[in-house]
Amino acid sequence: MKWIRQLKLKQLNLLILLAETENLSETARKANMTQPALSRWLKQLEDDTDLQLFVRHAKGLTPTDAGNVLIAHARRILIEASRTQQDLDNISKGQQRTLIIGMSPAAAPSFVPKAIMRFLEENQNVYIEIKEDTMDSLIEHLKQGELDLIVGRLDSYTPQERIQSELLYRDPICIVANRNHPLSKQTHISWDDLAQYEWIVWPTGVPIRSRLDNAVTSTGKPPPIYRIKSTSQMANLYILEHSDMLSVASKSVAEHFQKRGVLTKLDFDLGVVDGAVGMIWHEQVQPDLLLDALIQCCRDSAITNTLDN
Repeated sequence: MKWIRQLKLKQLNLLILLAETENLSETARKANMTQPALSRWLKQLEDDTDLQLFVRHAKGLTPTDAGNVLIAHARRILIEASRTQQDLDNISKGQQRTLIIGMSPAAAPSFVPKAIMRFLEENQNVYIEIKEDTMDSLIEHLKQGELDLIVGRLDSYTPQERIQSELLYRDPICIVANRNHPLSKQTHISWDDLAQYEWIVWPTGVPIRSRLDNAVTSTGKPPPIYRIKSTSQMANLYILEHSDMLSVASKSVAEHFQKRGVLTKLDFDLGVVDGAVGMIWHEQVQPDLLLDALIQCCRDSAITNTLDN
């Protein structure tokens, strides 16, 4: 294990660059070093680990399974080092640190901001970053150490080692349209009625899209025309408000925008069991009181959100 103590951040950057270029001469050029020196360093690292990290071939080199494991850890270490420097910079400015939250666009639009506002009131010197993306992408960023907490739909989430998850509340999905849509005043809407209109939907693989696909499949009918596939909630809302297109949203999202006169829920039962909204975060090696406080604010806000609905 002596080689681990000898590794420096510069060498981890070198390892990642080598994995990205898969070429010794290109890596040496970008790292401003000679190719023989780079080759000696790589050979020494492989000797120290007693593992082959790259397979050499005519066109360059490719990471082995062992190499990919080491590269993945190198990326996480560098991200943690970067975030550590950010926290130290914050402390020098009189701040504690910055917590980074990943949020699914299909999650409720109000309870997470309310949780953040309450958290900031109780923790004056802490800063927050919010990153919105699909759940699959957010989970990858969490694994890399780029996020502290994810809040979103857990419908398709699979439990993983060293990662904790918690259900906050159940949230069914519904069909939405603009408030003056031809179907907005109609009762007893059928799938045939819905098929007369074009749709804007989330991309394949997003939990809320999967639930829509399951509902369509259960009818035995062909899917409606999915004219637009988008992960941008703001773009989706604008298009829905200014067209007769249809979409699917969680009940909490639909009711939030219905109260503001932007959208309306259509009188149609998708026949889908309630979806799940919850949190995901890394298992704590050492207690993290700030993260614990943020998680508790999310729990409290979710309870309030459920009671309001």
